[in-house]
Amino acid sequence: MGSKKRKRGERATTHPRNKYYDNPPDFSLLASKYSTFAPYVFYSGDGRRPRIDWTDFNATRELTKVLLHHDHGLNWWIPDGQLCPTVPNRSNYIHWVEDLLSSNIIPKVQDDRNFIRGFDIGTGANCIYPLLGASLMGWKFVGSDVTDVAFEWAEKNVKSNPHLSELIEIRRVSMETPSSSKQELNDEPGKYGQCKDVDFDNAEAALIGPSPPSHLPVHPGIGKIYNGPPILVGVVKDGEKFDFCMCNPPFFETMEEAGLNPKTSCGGTMQEMVCPGGENAFITRIIEDSVQLRESFRWYTSMVGRKTNLKVLISKLWEVGATIVKTTDFVQGQTCRWGLAWSFLPLSKKMVPSHVAEKNNMSFMLEGLQRHQSAIDVLQSVESYFCSIGASSKLDSASFNVDVTLSGEQCKSIMKTRSQNGNEQDIPISANYCSGQLNDMRLHVSVFQQIPGTLLVRGSLLQKEIPVSGAFSFMFQQLQEVLKSKFSKGIFIL
Repeated sequence: MGSKKRKRGERATTHPRNKYYDNPPDFSLLASKYSTFAPYVFYSGDGRRPRIDWTDFNATRELTKVLLHHDHGLNWWIPDGQLCPTVPNRSNYIHWVEDLLSSNIIPKVQDDRNFIRGFDIGTGANCIYPLLGASLMGWKFVGSDVTDVAFEWAEKNVKSNPHLSELIEIRRVSMETPSSSKQELNDEPGKYGQCKDVDFDNAEAALIGPSPPSHLPVHPGIGKIYNGPPILVGVVKDGEKFDFCMCNPPFFETMEEAGLNPKTSCGGTMQEMVCPGGENAFITRIIEDSVQLRESFRWYTSMVGRKTNLKVLISKLWEVGATIVKTTDFVQGQTCRWGLAWSFLPLSKKMVPSHVAEKNNMSFMLEGLQRHQSAIDVLQSVESYFCSIGASSKLDSASFNVDVTLSGEQCKSIMKTRSQNGNEQDIPISANYCSGQLNDMRLHVSVFQQIPGTLLVRGSLLQKEIPVSGAFSFMFQQLQEVLKSKFSKGIFIL
């Protein structure tokens, strides 16, 4: 795979500062330079596109090894069965944390340190975040873990890179199960937060308070209590200060659930993949610990595997009095994960809510699809819906998306007839005209697999200014109803 320039308006799946943003890994080049990787590379039917078998753990582990060495100068290895990270995706998380630290939303820590210090919760045998953070950014890290294998191999991976070893400490966590947190989640009565989408720092979602949360969906597993080893409280030492923590939590409640994706093999032990209550319980404990540690960290962050959980976790953060919450998404192929960040430091910059402008991204979850119903079926229905309202649409089955174009006059006509009583409404029109005609509206609809029977449908506007206010939101809500009635036994609005 050679360098591939991103088309204008195409939805970015990689952070702009990521090494692989415009230069994806070249398997052919890597195979020619690394004899241990060459046996895992094969070519597509036309003989020109090099590939690997993503269901082969040995192939994915060898790819991670050669990418870390070739692109980052790192020596790395993990034993069989341990979780094998993908380098481009993990780099995205590092660069997102870099964005948080460089923003002036909250004040920088005033102390004598001239370096950034991070804490990696559950660093694993792979120790990927400390290694990438130290090599890319020069950050110092504490990486924690509970198992002997993770502790032993994380230390080996650090010591195998002596140029970085002074930057990284691996800290063993006691296996003793802590008692439930005695601090109430709402430790400041009456202090809540309000979700507001804010166009801030590369159009990520930013959330500020105060106002009590409500209307959040209920998801199986929510409310279960984490009773595992310490996460932050009991691991962070008295008086320690960190700029951030990060975490790739156990996403699942059972190993059966963790092994549902037949298209990839990234390994992963029960301790890495599973805990009672899954990611919701685990991240809730991070939130509870953050209430006690508060300003010991500038930013608390975690990856989240399901967007339905993200909404509930955001609600918890307002209950405990977080001053700021930010979210982002990490897309790797057809897998979507989310980043969640919060802080208890006072804001240093006034946040301006973006409700004055139409949302550029909307999404919802289809749940309860039958075994014979696939993402392609949903995409075809998306295409049919937009064709039915007069739009031009093009389905790309390889990348699981539909590109849609509506003329400004079509948007105006649709919005004029949306009133339930059938009367025309006055529709706000954009001042953006072209030769006396309203400009086209262009959007991109993608479908992502979550778990079998569950799909995430996401719509993105491809321009900042649209011809008719509210048109995108209205049409996407209509699409949601169409897909819900055809496919889903249940639906979560995100």
